[in-house]
Amino acid sequence: MYPDTNPPPAPIDYLNQIAPQPQKPGINRRALVVIVLGIGLVLALVIGFMAFVTSSTDGPKKSAVVLTARMQAMKTVAEASQPKIKSSSLRGVNRSLIIFLTNANRDITAPLAANGIEMKKLDKAIVAKEQADSITANLEDARLNAMFDDTYAREMSFKLATVALLMEEISSTTKSKSMKDFLTTTSSNLQPIKQQLDEFNKTAR
Repeated sequence: MYPDTNPPPAPIDYLNQIAPQPQKPGINRRALVVIVLGIGLVLALVIGFMAFVTSSTDGPKKSAVVLTARMQAMKTVAEASQPKIKSSSLRGVNRSLIIFLTNANRDITAPLAANGIEMKKLDKAIVAKEQADSITANLEDARLNAMFDDTYAREMSFKLATVALLMEEISSTTKSKSMKDFLTTTSSNLQPIKQQLDEFNKTAR
């Protein structure tokens, strides 16, 4: 008998061993990078949105505190300056200014409260900065040099201009109706007094 030249069939286990092994499923690196970048972009958008919301609400609130502190400081200066003013016409304008500031400081209380700000709990740093303004030192120098009236009218006119600009800024950013109403009324009451101070400055030149 001739030897059988055909080899016996390979066992199934052996065939399985030599067969190409399927690759285990894994995460594609490129897909992983895209996912990470996508998550980072979403987080950045969320953080940016939160920052925008915070600034859009805190900005007008801080400006309202600055406005209040400035008007309070101006009222203090106006009251202290009344006996020092020589001109009878300027004393009359200053009386109107004191009344204006008294009413404004009273009327802003409700809009502040509507925006979560208590009049008695204003930011101490802002209040101190407004009270320490150089106008007081300038007025004292002017008094010593017999130039109090002219300096006072010029300084207070400038201060009223800054108040008007600050009110415009708040009005354009705040969403509070009560604050907008206050600013509209107060701005219209401010203009005649500033105009009188400007007229006094023109005649004093």
